[in-house]
Amino acid sequence: MTNNLQGKVALVTGASSGIGEATAIALGKAGASVVIAARRADRLAAVEARLAEEGVKVLTLELDVTDEAACRAAVERAVEAFGGLDVLVNNAGVMLLGGVLGADTEEWRRMVSTNLLGVMYLTHAALPHLIERRGALIQISSTAGRGARPGAAVYAATKFGLNAFSEALRQEVAAQGVRVVVVEPGVVETELREHITDENAKNALEDRIAGMRQLQADDIAAAVLYAVTQPEHVSVNEILVRPTDQLW
Repeated sequence: MTNNLQGKVALVTGASSGIGEATAIALGKAGASVVIAARRADRLAAVEARLAEEGVKVLTLELDVTDEAACRAAVERAVEAFGGLDVLVNNAGVMLLGGVLGADTEEWRRMVSTNLLGVMYLTHAALPHLIERRGALIQISSTAGRGARPGAAVYAATKFGLNAFSEALRQEVAAQGVRVVVVEPGVVETELREHITDENAKNALEDRIAGMRQLQADDIAAAVLYAVTQPEHVSVNEILVRPTDQLW
């Protein structure tokens, strides 16, 4: 991949806000045709309008990544629309913090289905196309994939699992020219934590990050863009990005 994404095609999940939105815009501005996918079609429309203003070719897809058939259909629509797929950014995810004792296990299923199985479904569907184009697979993980903390057991388990899946896959497809990149953000100022239903866990997180200069979605988008614009012989496999003020 060159330092210019002109002629490349990128599919970004969770693109209706936050890191996904910022990444889709960054890739589009760098010249890529962009497929933006998320559950919230109304929010995607606003992102599509921003991309169109920049002259970016864009396809919008309503997608629930926990639906395997929908993931396969999304990849096929992207390929049909733009002739191939060079970059897949698996960004869709949920962070429903809380202790194990007394937890709502439906939230566990939601995290595992979205953060881990959804990534696997899309990766499986996209891999033949990425191999054909010697493309890049970007996995948006977390610092929670490197160290577990109380109140984040299941969330961390999904991110540890994502990291393990990605490293094994990297070794499987390296010889075929596919680059697998794990991006591990620390605290980012997005709406992700607004969906935490456990008030104790939510308050504990807010206390921990109070006064912190948080990362912005554009900071993570810049990391993704850096990875995918390296020369073809350079594979940036892991990018850990924390706020300067974050200690853990």
